[in-house]
Amino acid sequence: MRQVYPLFIGGAAEQTDADLVVSDKFRGTPAARVALAGSAEIERAIQAAREARPIVRRMASHERQAVLERIVAGATARRDDLADILRIEVGKTIRDARGEVARMLETLRLSAEEAGRIRGETLALDSSPRTGGYEGVVRRFPIGVCAFITPFNFPLNLAAHKIGPAIAAGCPWILKPASATPISSLVLGEIIAGAGLPHGAFSILPCRAADATRLATDERIAKLSFTGSPEVGWALRAQAGRQRVTLELGGNAPCIVDRDVEIEFAAERLTLGAFYQSGQSCISVQRIIIHTSIYPALTAALAQRATALRLGDPADENVDLGPLISEGEARRVETWVAEAVAAGARVLCGGRRHGALFEPTLLENVDRRQRVSCQEVFGPVACVEPFDDFRTALAAANDSEFGLQAGVFTRDLDHAFLAFNELEFGGVVINDIPSMRADCMPYGGVKKSGLGREGVRYAIEEMTEPRLMVLNNVGR
Repeated sequence: MRQVYPLFIGGAAEQTDADLVVSDKFRGTPAARVALAGSAEIERAIQAAREARPIVRRMASHERQAVLERIVAGATARRDDLADILRIEVGKTIRDARGEVARMLETLRLSAEEAGRIRGETLALDSSPRTGGYEGVVRRFPIGVCAFITPFNFPLNLAAHKIGPAIAAGCPWILKPASATPISSLVLGEIIAGAGLPHGAFSILPCRAADATRLATDERIAKLSFTGSPEVGWALRAQAGRQRVTLELGGNAPCIVDRDVEIEFAAERLTLGAFYQSGQSCISVQRIIIHTSIYPALTAALAQRATALRLGDPADENVDLGPLISEGEARRVETWVAEAVAAGARVLCGGRRHGALFEPTLLENVDRRQRVSCQEVFGPVACVEPFDDFRTALAAANDSEFGLQAGVFTRDLDHAFLAFNELEFGGVVINDIPSMRADCMPYGGVKKSGLGREGVRYAIEEMTEPRLMVLNNVGR
């Protein structure tokens, strides 16, 4: 990792008069400085993207595909460097960091593939004598300049989920990475800068949250895609005017475990889902709803597995959980757990903070009004509760303001389809954890969890708009 990183305006690297210090999340010490954009740099980026729009939209699909393939090749060559940056700036274990880099490469490969198969259709319009002889052709065209705001927890792959589809669709774009973790996006910018996009086609701007509001209000920007907190996301949408907006705002994912499951398999997957990346995932398993007949055995297995997980330096190959993004966030999680215990919850394992590290924690007898249950804890904490009737379990899962993804372990096909029909979530995962995500699938939520869908092909649809041509063949 270098000591200083530039930002990118219109594809060109620049330093500015201000900078942002990025910390090593495990050690709590400064790791690097990045150039910080202000209102003047944001204005230049918007104008550059606006001027590049007609050039980018006319790029042939094979040209866009070739750009993405060059980005994949460049990122592959630097995959170890990128993983080490994620370890330092996010605090990911080195194993999790390598996993994110691999997913980022897959997301960009999928984007390259989709660049050549953006779909259209033909329409028979002769549905009545009045329209006899007419036919229609529908094609999708790039929507225009896109603005992206990404969070700290997956700063590389979630950036790829916006950047890749935008390049595939033919849209110029501006990315505002999270202030806590901008370096990985800026290194990706170095790779993109050499991949052959036209001048002005992209900008990457670390900036203050107040300045980033411009990305939601400027009428030259056609689309905003935001991943982050519900409070910020809905506030940006309220200011967005005519912009098309996609919001991915997290959740408090439930997982129902039916009576007929294999306990050790469920325990293994639930442990991963609850504590992977110290629980800092929008689809981290937060509420585990277990049939009473297997509740004692499964909770014991979960507690045993959680207690065996190792906390520590994310550079250690044997460490399972690194720090939360800051000690302040670890204190918040500690407070929420203490509140639940004061209200009658019981700690089955964990519950203690060590600086920015927090032990993997299981709670039972949690009042659903407690923040560890009804809000997004974004830490290594999960609540367990029993159920007798499957419909009661579905109601418990739906008892939330959020609706991103849910999981159901069951061998009962009727229960699987009942869950699919009744659970109010953007995705329902059967016989696995709600944390499961393939980068090609439609991904997004309902209720407070957001609107719109990501996943490469679905993001391309949101970054393009259908245009109809009507042909009058009468008399020909």
